[in-house]
Amino acid sequence: MKELSGDKAYLSHKNLQEVAALGAIPYIPFKTNSKINPKGARIWRQMWLFFYDHFDEFMKHYHQRSKVETAFSMVKRLFGNHLRTKTETSQINEVLMRALCHNLAVLVQESFELGIDIDFKKCAEEYFAQK
Repeated sequence: MKELSGDKAYLSHKNLQEVAALGAIPYIPFKTNSKINPKGARIWRQMWLFFYDHFDEFMKHYHQRSKVETAFSMVKRLFGNHLRTKTETSQINEVLMRALCHNLAVLVQESFELGIDIDFKKCAEEYFAQK
């Protein structure tokens, strides 16, 4: 994990420190009443300065979250909110299959919209597809 984006509800010294301890950068926007607090956690100070001094750059990273939220919404709309399987292993497989089906549906839709021919057989024969 390189980055973590979360909404303001996740903003706390502890959360920022936990993410930083994992070696990731926490992109959680600061609330209007947030203070830099020089005696607080180092990561809090660093991210607070980055948020206010480089707001546009911070928001580029933070808004990657909206892409994920959109994909989750699309999958839930297509397949529903609940898994049908009972065991953990089958639930993991069900989620993976939903993701695969979603990705294929988006690929096909975009190929029609953009007029791109996709040769699935050729793609399957390529070396990188075999890994």
